[in-house]
Amino acid sequence: MQYHFTLLGTGLGYVVLVRSAAGLARVTIAPSMKEALGSLHVGYPGSMESAEAFGDLPQRLLRYLGGERVTFDDNIDLSALTDFQRAVLEAARSIPYGEVRSYGWLACRVGNPMAARAVGQALARNPVPIVVPCHRVVGSDGSLTGFSGGLEMKRRLLEIE
Repeated sequence: MQYHFTLLGTGLGYVVLVRSAAGLARVTIAPSMKEALGSLHVGYPGSMESAEAFGDLPQRLLRYLGGERVTFDDNIDLSALTDFQRAVLEAARSIPYGEVRSYGWLACRVGNPMAARAVGQALARNPVPIVVPCHRVVGSDGSLTGFSGGLEMKRRLLEIE
C-alpha cells in the first residue's frame, strides 16, 4: 500500500500526517522533527512526501491548534483496528468541540456499559489523535487520564478548545 505524508511545525511540536488511499491513517505529534519523521519508519516505510495529498487538512489542523474551531470530517483509515476499536473511535468523533465525555459514556455508546477499561485501551490505539478527539475523554470524576501524547498535551488540547 502506498502512503503519503506531510510534516507540520506547530506550537505543540512537529506533526506528521500519513494518508493511505482510504484516508488519513496516522497523526503523530512529537517534540522534535527527528522523532516525528522517525515515526514514518515504524509503520509507513517508503512513504512519499506530498502535502497536496491532504487537501486543506494541514491548514485546518494549524488553525485548530491556533484556537480556531474547525471540523475534521475527513475520511480516516482505521483498517488496522478491530471492530470494537473502530466503534469506540467513531463514537469519540461525536464528542462536540469544547466538551468532554467519560470512558463510561463511550462504553455505553458502543453498547457495552461495562467496558470502560476496554474503551481506554481502544483510545490508546487511536492512530489519528485530534481528528478523532480522544483528548476529550476523561475519567468519570472529570480527571485527566491517559493520552498517548501525555497528560500535559491532553491538557493543552482541552485548553485550546
